[in-house]
Amino acid sequence: MLEKYKNIYFLGIGGIGMSSLALYFIDKQKSVGGYDKVKSSITNQLSSKGSIINYEDSKGNIPNNFLNKEETLVVYTPAIPKSNKQFVFFQQSSFKILKRSELLGIISKNKFCIAIAGTHGKTTTSCIVATILQHSNMHFSAFLGGISTNLASNYYYQSAPSQHLSVTEADEFDRSFLQLKPQYAVFTSTDADHLDIYGKQEELEKSYQDFASLVSDKNNVFVAYGSKHLITGVTYSASNTNADYYAMIKSRSGKGTHFSIYNNVGEAPIEDLYLNIPGLHNLENAIGAALMTRQAGVALESILAGLANFKGIKRRFEYILTTEKVIYIDDYAHHPSELRAIISSVRELYPNKKITAIFQPHLFSRTQDFMAEFAYELSQVDELLLVPIYPARELPIAGVTSEAVLAMVDLSNAQCVAKEEVIDTLKNRQVEVLLTLGAGDIDRLVLPLQEYYAD
Repeated sequence: MLEKYKNIYFLGIGGIGMSSLALYFIDKQKSVGGYDKVKSSITNQLSSKGSIINYEDSKGNIPNNFLNKEETLVVYTPAIPKSNKQFVFFQQSSFKILKRSELLGIISKNKFCIAIAGTHGKTTTSCIVATILQHSNMHFSAFLGGISTNLASNYYYQSAPSQHLSVTEADEFDRSFLQLKPQYAVFTSTDADHLDIYGKQEELEKSYQDFASLVSDKNNVFVAYGSKHLITGVTYSASNTNADYYAMIKSRSGKGTHFSIYNNVGEAPIEDLYLNIPGLHNLENAIGAALMTRQAGVALESILAGLANFKGIKRRFEYILTTEKVIYIDDYAHHPSELRAIISSVRELYPNKKITAIFQPHLFSRTQDFMAEFAYELSQVDELLLVPIYPARELPIAGVTSEAVLAMVDLSNAQCVAKEEVIDTLKNRQVEVLLTLGAGDIDRLVLPLQEYYAD
């Protein structure tokens, strides 16, 4: 089907998932273009590779060669509103239009698909899997939801004479992952999220179960222990010894974890693994990745090498600055469980240091659904700055604001500020451990904060 199209046009081309597909088609020598709201490092990279990108939503901005509907495939992300003028034009003009997930399903159809699902943890797990495969002799492709430091990209493609593995993040948003046909699957978590789409937790849980049912061999399904009540498969945990496989930690530090994997299934333990990033939640992700790749036929030596050489992901427990005065960590955390994971990990690593967090809530609907939970987790830091909610695809909801979250925070040293006022607000304050947290555009603060505290 895809061979007939010379041109691929992406609506929301700067998104992390969309850009990996754009890179794939650039490699395939297709003409690639698209629209996004703002320029970013991702769109700049795509432009440098020949993509034609526009930033104003009008039909007139669509380049001429993408106006031939017989030769152009249009791909969109659900983050693009249906009122988008370019989307409306393509729809009314009867262009072939696919969701990102549909396109991903087509690309991975004839490959052995490794799918990583979960409310959180799937990007880290996917990137660890890709790093392990890098250290094996297996041919693979990877479409990732974050920038892997090892790959220096969110995309990897290795051509092969025969069928190869495809590492894919299985996005639960609007049931997109049901487009995939996985042979292997990892479920990192099944916490409530996207309730604006699903309505209630039970519907989200059913979607996870529907997705799990797509894998015919349940020995190829790996489930974080906390989700075992929902999904049948091989369970794993970083701490719970009731899981089929669990970690025995030998040592932990701010640099990583030395551990072994023990089990309750009668196998010999897997000894002396080292994960080159900190955090108990990352350790659990690593166990899921290790078990799944072993099941897929990867040699133990490659698994050990992949874990030991894993360098992390941009905006996942990313150390921006480490000096005698300030430790600065940036993280994508945008769900209460993710906040709990990063804050508790940082607290464990630096028990005697003051933690200052800057948090940007992501989506009005998610903030509304989890306002009390956000407030509780944010109350665990020592100092908090809340910036306005990042709306993404949504219109405001009455009464749902960062100020409303702040009113529920049990912390005396907490306030709301505009992003532009963050650095001025932090001046003359003693900052020991600094966290920037959120999935919106809070990453635009990273460089100014790094420069300020590096001086």
